[in-house]
Amino acid sequence: MSVTAPPPPPAAPAPMPAPRNAPPVRPSRMPDWFGNPWGRPRWLKATTWVYIAWSLLPVLAAIVFSFNDGRSRSVWQGFSTRWWWGDPNLSVFHDPIYTNALVHSLELAALDMLIATPLGFLLALGLSRWRGRGSGTANFLMLVPLTTPELAMAVSLLLVFTQLSILPFTAIALGTGAQVIGQVTFSVSYVVVIVRSRLAAIGPEYEEAARDLGANARQSLQHVLFPLLLPAAFASTLIVFALSIDDFVVTQYMSAGGETVTIPMLLYANARGAATTPALNAVATIMVLVTLIGVGGAYLVLRWFGHRSGDADAANQMGMDLTGME
Repeated sequence: MSVTAPPPPPAAPAPMPAPRNAPPVRPSRMPDWFGNPWGRPRWLKATTWVYIAWSLLPVLAAIVFSFNDGRSRSVWQGFSTRWWWGDPNLSVFHDPIYTNALVHSLELAALDMLIATPLGFLLALGLSRWRGRGSGTANFLMLVPLTTPELAMAVSLLLVFTQLSILPFTAIALGTGAQVIGQVTFSVSYVVVIVRSRLAAIGPEYEEAARDLGANARQSLQHVLFPLLLPAAFASTLIVFALSIDDFVVTQYMSAGGETVTIPMLLYANARGAATTPALNAVATIMVLVTLIGVGGAYLVLRWFGHRSGDADAANQMGMDLTGME
């Protein structure tokens, strides 16, 4: 029996010749970084530096003109420390208007730190251990001061202190006491957020190990948890200080007379005045430096403790939370 071979496959058709008048294929002029949306974002650095320059140049200009030799705040007339301490009557440290505002701002900041930091610290511990009915509502109410517009909070406190004829509100008059209460009201939430971030990074393992070794609840808190929370408490104190120095709306509504004027209030009242001198720029420079020292110090403390304890990721996360709040 003979086997026949299968027929060969048909030959492929010959390719069509290219027309003689076809234009040559040119490479795309569009760069790869523009044509490929998933490539390296080369515009990111440029956009970041443009934004930083846009944000910082006005501040730097105000700082530079605080060292102006003349009275102008827009025309440079030479370098001088006249408006800082050189002028015996109009400089920052000789004019009683500026010195009183600076002293009162520091006084409010000190009182705010002494009250808000312990309250927020204890509130963070309580909320982290509260399990059961009402814990979700308490955690939500703790965040209300962070989300409430500052103007609405200031008006509400003003109405409480001036319109409600109920104790203890009738015993609180506008002035330093009302300003401290107003600042503490919104500062406590920041302390709670920072301390609870540290509690989440620590976890319950250290306390459980202390209890396994024979320590009771008070000893585990005192000798184990509190030392681990000290950097967060210190960072919270610096953040509260920076918030108090920088606050305007609540402090303005709670003020009563010239003795309760702070640096932000003084800047707002005189920023557009034609008779102001570069001493106002010097006061603004002091406020900027104090705020940067507070926030930067808190960030460095958290970073240092995180690297020292080997928990750098948690320290970086708390640092980002810290700068995000500011």
